Amino acid sequence: MVGIKSDVGIVRNLNEDYAGYIEEESYKLYVVADGMGGHNAGEVASEMAVNAVEAYVKENYKNDGSNVLENAVLFANEKIYDKARCGLEYKGMGTTLVAALVYGDNVLIANVGDSSCFGITGNDIIKITKDHSLVQELIDSGSITEEEGRNHPKKNVITRALGTNNVVKVDIFKIDMNTYDKYLLCTDGLSNEVLKEEILREINDINDYNTACDKLVLLAKNRGGRDNITVLLFGGEV
Repeated sequence: MVGIKSDVGIVRNLNEDYAGYIEEESYKLYVVADGMGGHNAGEVASEMAVNAVEAYVKENYKNDGSNVLENAVLFANEKIYDKARCGLEYKGMGTTLVAALVYGDNVLIANVGDSSCFGITGNDIIKITKDHSLVQELIDSGSITEEEGRNHPKKNVITRALGTNNVVKVDIFKIDMNTYDKYLLCTDGLSNEVLKEEILREINDINDYNTACDKLVLLAKNRGGRDNITVLLFGGEV
C-alpha cells in the first residue's frame, strides 16, 4: 500500500516539493525531494531529481538493488548540476532527496539533505535518516539540544544538497524488510512542524494511507504551514 500528498502550505506561493513512486514486480521505488527555498528554480530541481532517480533505476535495475539506488542519486545530481549551469534562471538551484528502494527482503534508504525517512512498527517510530544541516551539526557537537534545534533561527540551513556541486555524498541505509511495518518519507515541512510521536499517532489511527497523509499535511498546516509539505507512506502489503 502507498499514500502520497504534497501541499504548498500556508506561507509559500509555490510548491517546490516533488514526489513519485514506481511499483514493479521485482522492486519498488519511492522518492521525495524538496527544492531549495530561496534559490532559483527549486521546483525544477526537485522534479528533475525524482524523475532522474526513477529513470535510472528503471534502466539499470537487474534483480539486485545493491548499488543502483546510490548511483541513481549520483546520476540525478549530475543532471541537476549540469542544468544549473545552463542559464541564469537555473543558477544555484538544488534539492534535498530521500528515497527508498524495496527489493527482496531489503529496503535501501538514500538521503541527501534534510528530508527524512521514518520507520514505524506498532507503537514505535524511529527516524532512520540523519539531517545534513547546520542545526544537526550543532546538536551532534553538543552546542544545542534537540529541543533547542527545533526552533533554531538557522533551522533551514542545509549542508548537503543535490545539484549544488558536481560531486555529492549520499547516505545509504540498508534495512531488513521486516524491521518496520511502514515507512514514511517526508520533507521538512512536516518534520519541522510535527513531532514524530504525533506522526505515529496519526498513522496508527487511520488504516487508509492516503487519508493518513492528508491528516499529516493538515496537522502541519494547522501548526503554521511555513513550508511546503510532502509525505509518502508505504509498507504493510508492499
